[in-house]
Amino acid sequence: MSRIGNKPITVPSEVEVKMDGQNITVTGPKGTLEREIHKNISVKMEENIITVTRKDNEPANRSLHGLTRTLINNMIVGVTSGYSRELQINGVGYRVAKQGNDLNLTLGYSHPVVFQAPEGIAFDVPNPNTIIVNGIDKELVGQTAAVIRMKRPPEVYRGKGIKYAEEVIRRKEGKTGK
Repeated sequence: MSRIGNKPITVPSEVEVKMDGQNITVTGPKGTLEREIHKNISVKMEENIITVTRKDNEPANRSLHGLTRTLINNMIVGVTSGYSRELQINGVGYRVAKQGNDLNLTLGYSHPVVFQAPEGIAFDVPNPNTIIVNGIDKELVGQTAAVIRMKRPPEVYRGKGIKYAEEVIRRKEGKTGK
């Protein structure tokens, strides 16, 4: 019994869902997303409700059941409202500037780090210490934000680096003198 996998997905009126065998295509106001569904999972659409079922109760199929339903739901949400992830830069002299579609990161290295935007991703830089990653594919938005964060992860002694906006860095105490 999968609680998430058994939930039906309601398709909004502005979204069009096409199923071709094991491929599913979702088109909405913000764009189009495509995904291939595992062969042991079946997806049925009746009117504007999508239901996901599994072939049998094998452990692998049980785990794919909820995953497939969530992936399809994320596609529908992505093409209607999109996803965003906010990053903050902390540190003296650390900043970001937007150059066309790319980011120019100054992170304390001897050279600026230029990060090119993958296809389907847009960056917003409201101030020199904030990056907002926008896109319709939740997986791509999260992966892009993680790659940017890896350019200078936050360190625990001074808190310098790139962190997610909602992330809390546990600070360590430095050496104590005599």
